[in-house]
Amino acid sequence: MKVLNFGSLNVDYVYQMDHILLPGETQACSSRNIFCGGKGLNQSIALAKAGAPVFHAGLIGNGGEILREELQKNGVDISLLKTVSVPCGHTVIQVDKDGQNSILLYGGSNRAISEDYVDEVMSHFEKGDYLVLQNEINEMPYIIDQAYKKGMVIVLNPSPYDENLSGCDLSKVSLFLINEVEGFQISGEKEPDRILGVMRQRYPEANVVLTLGGDGSCYMEGEKIYRQGIFPVTAVDTTAAGDTFTGYFISSAIEGKDPAECLRIAARASSISVTRPGAAGSIPLREEVLS
Repeated sequence: MKVLNFGSLNVDYVYQMDHILLPGETQACSSRNIFCGGKGLNQSIALAKAGAPVFHAGLIGNGGEILREELQKNGVDISLLKTVSVPCGHTVIQVDKDGQNSILLYGGSNRAISEDYVDEVMSHFEKGDYLVLQNEINEMPYIIDQAYKKGMVIVLNPSPYDENLSGCDLSKVSLFLINEVEGFQISGEKEPDRILGVMRQRYPEANVVLTLGGDGSCYMEGEKIYRQGIFPVTAVDTTAAGDTFTGYFISSAIEGKDPAECLRIAARASSISVTRPGAAGSIPLREEVLS
């Protein structure tokens, strides 16, 4: 069994601020750092650090070779990556004094995926393999359809939630990983149990992980709901918290751990990640999480 993460690769420009900018405001930042990021890259590294055999598929643009190096350094299989002659995907991230962030995303090479490239990647996978997706790349409907035809287990983190997802047949998804904002965008509901109720009604064949920030997380499998609180820490940077949670939850599920244990391990890993700056570099190793 293999895991394919077909996802984004970004260079992150991170600015430390007193507070997130308001409309029309100019503010001096205290520092700027450059990190490897993108929800796809972050989740691949989280999966690899958690012990999953993960292959990353995606396009690296001009100036993005550090992304290839970062994936390889962290144990991700990069044999399916391609380099293209367009600007690399990147972000501009504001991080305030409390560790909260605001992110401006430029798609670049992440939006240059072709159907031919998708077919080439999918030829290496088979029924029962996992496909992990986020909504920072193009050709999402085609990728989902091709994976479904193969009988792959499709895992979707629909972030950022936008109109591009409307072309996707989400009934083919096996597992959704959403936060409370995405839960509201999908369901129109703000109360966690109501969000899960709408998801159960719309996608009865899928399981759902719902993360709730300081209120923890929950997992819905059929009529059963599992709940997990947070591990309190002092947050420095929350940029990779969700991606860390995603990687560790999926890896734990692949190993056959029960849902409650999957939630607990993912929450622990996420709590460690927010105590460190940056995205990929903040994700803890499996040994650290389990100890």
